[in-house]
Amino acid sequence: MDVENIRKIIESKPNLSTALGMEFISTPEDDTCMATMKVDDRNRQPFGFLSGGASLALAENLAGVGSSSLCPGCACVGIEVSGSHVKAVMEGDTVTAYGRLQHQGKKLHVWQVDIKDSAGDLISTVRVTNFIIRQGK
Repeated sequence: MDVENIRKIIESKPNLSTALGMEFISTPEDDTCMATMKVDDRNRQPFGFLSGGASLALAENLAGVGSSSLCPGCACVGIEVSGSHVKAVMEGDTVTAYGRLQHQGKKLHVWQVDIKDSAGDLISTVRVTNFIIRQGK
C-alpha cells in the first residue's frame, strides 16, 4: 500500500502522529501498511515502558493512514479501537505496527493491527474500525 501522499500530509504540520514519533511506511501489498515508533520520552510511562495509550494511538493512526490511502479525498475517522497489550517494551526499543485490512466496505473499514518489538515479539494486538466520510456526498 502506497502511503506516501498521506505521510506527506501528516508530516506537514504538528499532530499526534508526529508528537509521538510515528513514521509510516509503504508496503508492496495493497491491503497492508506499516509504521514504526521509537519508545522514548514522548510515548512512555513514567516507569520507562511504552504507554498502552500510545500503542492504541499508533494502531488507530496507522489504520487511518491505510484507509485514507485507499480512499483519497475522504475523511477516515476511527469509531472503535479495541486492543490487548501482551508484553511490555522498554524505552530505547522501537516498535513496528503491521496493519492488515480485514473489511473494506463503502462506509466502514476494519483493520487488524499487530505491534511488535525489535525482536519480533508481539506487544499489542488491536482492532480498529474506521468510518469513511465521502466529501461532498
